[in-house]
Formats: sequence, C-alpha cells, structure tokens
Amino acid sequence: MKRIAISLAALTLGAVAAPLGALAEIAPGDVQFDDYGAVETSLTGSSGNADEGRKIMTEKSLGNCVSCHAAEAYADVPFHGEVGPWLDGAGSRWTEAELRGLVINPKKTFEGTVMPAFYKVDGFNRPGDAYTGKAAPADLPPILSAEQVEDVVAYLMTLKDE
Repeated sequence: MKRIAISLAALTLGAVAAPLGALAEIAPGDVQFDDYGAVETSLTGSSGNADEGRKIMTEKSLGNCVSCHAAEAYADVPFHGEVGPWLDGAGSRWTEAELRGLVINPKKTFEGTVMPAFYKVDGFNRPGDAYTGKAAPADLPPILSAEQVEDVVAYLMTLKDE
C-alpha cells in the first residue's frame, strides 16, 4: 500500500511539473517566427505587465523606445523621436503576435528597418564592446529580457484607437 501511495505521489508531481516546464522562458535562439515575422507564443508563458512596459519604453536606460517613437499616451515624457512611426493605435493596427515579433526582431517583418532587435543574441555585423572601439568579447546578451519584451507588448496592446 505504501508503494502505491508513493507511486501515485510521484505521478502527481510529474504531472504538475510538466506544465510548469512548458512555461519555461523561450531563449532568443529558439523563438519561432511565422512567415510575416509574428511570434504567437509568449516568451514567458504569460502576459506581461503594461505598467512595466510603459516604463521600459519611456526610460532611456531601458528600452529607450521613446527616442524613435512618439505617442500621446506618453506625451509627458520629453524628447520623443520621429524616426519610427507614432505608436498611437498600435494595439489596433497589429495583433499581439505581430507586436511581439516587432519587438523581438523587427527585421523579420520590415527588412530595412533601423529599429534594433530587442531579443536577439547573434547574427550581428561587427558588434562592439560598448563604446571602447573594440570587438565584443563574446555573444551579446539581448537588450531586453523575455519578461521585459512581454511587458512592452502588453503596453503596446493598450494603445488602441478610440
């Protein structure tokens, strides 16, 4: 009887652990893009935090999206850029999967864009070591973490047309 209880406990724990493992973070090299650059699957297995996404987008030390993109939703943040499109209505123009793909690697959708890939670690042309003028010593980390990407996507989804 004791062995049966232990076996059932092990099976139960295994069943619980499997879904948790399925929620593991997707590494930059494992991201699956569709033919148009969209990424259907959340990098973290859950939705992001829109408030954190706004902070990431508007702080120069984080995503720094504000340097290229303007939006009425963060008009209180100074020095909006004019290189990228306005983000007002982004959540209406693009799906969550399309926005995720654009943040992860916009060149999968818009080949000639100057927007950086925020969740990419390889395939760069001559990456530098900060501002030293030397080559990078190893693979570069992504600009944003998987959680930060999901936070930015959650915030962009709030920017809907009225």
